[in-house]
Order: sequence, then structure tokens, then C-alpha cells
Amino acid sequence: MTQIGDSNAHVSVVLPGAADTTLTLTWSFLSDRGNKRAVNEDSVVANPPLFAVADGMGGHSAGDIASAAVVTRLGDITGRAYIDADTIDRALESARADIDKVGDESVLGTGTTVTGVALTVVDDEAQWAVFNIGDSRVYIFADGVLEQITTDHSVVQEMVAAGLITREQADVHPDSNVITRAVGFHDRSVPDYSLVPVVPGQRILVCSDGLTKELTDHGIRHYLATTESAERAVSELVAASLANGGRDNVTVLVVDVSLAVDEIESTRPSARTR
Repeated sequence: MTQIGDSNAHVSVVLPGAADTTLTLTWSFLSDRGNKRAVNEDSVVANPPLFAVADGMGGHSAGDIASAAVVTRLGDITGRAYIDADTIDRALESARADIDKVGDESVLGTGTTVTGVALTVVDDEAQWAVFNIGDSRVYIFADGVLEQITTDHSVVQEMVAAGLITREQADVHPDSNVITRAVGFHDRSVPDYSLVPVVPGQRILVCSDGLTKELTDHGIRHYLATTESAERAVSELVAASLANGGRDNVTVLVVDVSLAVDEIESTRPSARTR
């Protein structure tokens, strides 16, 4: 397991535009090899403006090498408040080249999922660029509503989309571990991208499928809704995943978006003397 960046931290971000507003991003992440696996092949990067999780595959240490290559290249993106999709694509292509150098050491090759969010600017407005390859996921929890932003690249997701099985059946299907897109295996894969406005009050969840195999969306929403801090949220989500079986490595990263303290103070009514 490779981690890039602080596991519990925060940063101030100035939003673009004429009336500048400062937000605070507070994040935490936690990873566990689970109850069944001997090695943790997940990796994570929390290095503003980018946050991502990678779930390696290929057997024993090979998957860890692949996921480490991805988060290392993504972690090299530093020194700027906002980035674009081209920057992410170049980092992932460099990671693929790194993985190819070691991929032949595994009979089946090696690769990794990757999913995450990055701050970007579109038409002078701050947006989350949500990106995904594989079946790790990004959710956004806001105003009591949990929304899955990414779509899995998996055999069972294609079956769900075709109406052949239900979402509930997909969770227990024998091909639930088979993905249709990955970084590595000597193939070039481009992420799916979507844009989500950056809004105070958002809670962003980035996770490997070790979480979503053990918790339903209802369970995930419960822990995001009932925990005050990002650190507490990741702790309880990982603990619940392990308690429900922990059949796979599990990695959870939560980013909370809030107004900076100075901004909160400026919105409060001024005191009046009587």
C-alpha cells in the first residue's frame, strides 16, 4: 500500500471570479488490507488539487506496484491550485509506462483502477473534475443526499445497464470482480470525466470496491450523515466494512468542503449597540 500526502489535513482554496471566496478543504483517508487478503494492493493520494484512490490487481505485490505507480505520478502534480484533464491524462499515461516495465513479471500482467477528483476551472467557475477508470467510486453527499458520480467499468455494470440483472444481483454475481477498463495490462485507457460544481457543505467520498462490496449506498449514507469530521467518517466506514466481512482491501478518502473561517465571520450580521 502506497500513500502520497497527509492522511489528515486541510488547505485553503481561493475560488476564481470577481468576488473571491475562500474555501477550506479538510480531508482524511484510511486503508486496510481487510480480513481475507494477505497484501494491501490499494494506494491513495491526497495532494491538493487532486485526491484519488487506486486498487491494484495482478497478484501479490504486482497490484501494489501498479497502484503505487498511478498515485506517485498523480502526486507529482503539485504547485498549482487548479489543473485540467490533460494534466491528469499525461500523469496516467506516464504511470502506464511505469507499469509496463514491471507488468511482464506477472503471468497475467498487472494493472489498477483509479478514481478521484481534482479542482479545475471552467468558465471562471471552480469545478470538481471527477475521473474514473475501473470500479472504484466517487460519491458526493450534500443536503442529505448521496449521489454516485462515477459509473463502474465492469462486466456486471454492463449487465445492469442492459437490464439483464439488478443492482442488487450485481453485488453478488460471480463476475463482480471482473472490470472492463484499467490502467496497465499494456493498454492505454482514458478516464471517464464529469464536472461537479465546488459548493460549501459538500462531502466527497472516494473509495475502492472493498467498501462498496460490504456496504450498501444506504449504509454509506448513514456514516457520512452521522459523522462530524472527515477523520471520523473514514474510521467508521472502514470499521463497518471490516465488520461486514472485509473480503477485500478497503481504502476510503473523504474530503469536506466548507467556507473558510474568515468568510463565515464576514457573513454574520454585525453587532448593534442599544
